[in-house]
Amino acid sequence: MKALQNKLLLLFITVSLFSFSQVDSLPYVRYKEKIVWYTDIGFSTAPFKVKYPFTDDISTLKYKNNMSAVLGIGVSYKWFALRLGIALPGTIRPPSRYGRTQYYDLGFDFSVKRAFFDVDLHVYNGYAIKNAYRWDDTLTNLRPNELRPELTSISFSINTWIFKNHHFKMSAFRGKTAHYVKDIHSFYIKPTFNVHGAGSNGKDPLIPYQLEDTNQTKTSAHSITAVDLGVVPGMVYVKRWKSFQVGIMGGVGFVMQSKFYLADSITRGFFGLAPRFDVKFIAGYNQPRYFVMFVSDFDNKSIRFNDLAYRQTFYNLKIVGGIRLEPRKKKKRED
Repeated sequence: MKALQNKLLLLFITVSLFSFSQVDSLPYVRYKEKIVWYTDIGFSTAPFKVKYPFTDDISTLKYKNNMSAVLGIGVSYKWFALRLGIALPGTIRPPSRYGRTQYYDLGFDFSVKRAFFDVDLHVYNGYAIKNAYRWDDTLTNLRPNELRPELTSISFSINTWIFKNHHFKMSAFRGKTAHYVKDIHSFYIKPTFNVHGAGSNGKDPLIPYQLEDTNQTKTSAHSITAVDLGVVPGMVYVKRWKSFQVGIMGGVGFVMQSKFYLADSITRGFFGLAPRFDVKFIAGYNQPRYFVMFVSDFDNKSIRFNDLAYRQTFYNLKIVGGIRLEPRKKKKRED
């Protein structure tokens, strides 16, 4: 009887130690009890292309927005998070060739168990059609682009990443309020809902009038818009080496798409499938007290009307640096 009790006691101790080792073996460290201050600097941009057999020599139109560097300052503590962004003076490209772009980026995100939710709105107003001197005689090599200050592109997205590995946390992947302490990978699925497109507010057609096909009303469209819904499967992998962390996320899938174009007073609508890609890359130096990370992500959108294709890529690149501080402890009053 005593031998059986000893065996049961040994089994209990073994299970307990195993349970503690499982807790201790979490692949990430969280800093929810610390105040995280950070700053970032970078830029966001949203160029797009329109492809169509306009002439024997011209099949692609490239629309470029002018970028400005954005400085951000943020703080995070427990459930609270706040970031303020300020566009710095000046533009990356010369305004004489690319005009000026006004842009608005709004969004918020949150996590629930193995899912990460992200809601974004991007509005870019002001584009230039690159190398328009090829069809416009009023332009030259010194002033090669056609400026379109009224041209606006919009993207509204609701995305959810659901990870198979319950130890994978997007906060640790991002590296501000948490970071990983060892390698990790996971399969995920990304349900996605998007409303996106470009237009000129009913003024000039999207395509220059010199390149319009009089037999195809879609080439005289003032706006192109799509609403799509689908799922993108993918993989995420994080490599941890000493204090360096590198994470990459990638996926490819398809969405069901309802698409429209407006030409004068004519609206045409169609239904189809469209490809979607999901790419994120984050790398840097991350210690318990401070971190410096390079952050990038890409979001592609596409709409096709037979031989006319609209493709746009929203992407941002930035450097993020911050510190994690212990909150001040309140002093106990002496009686």
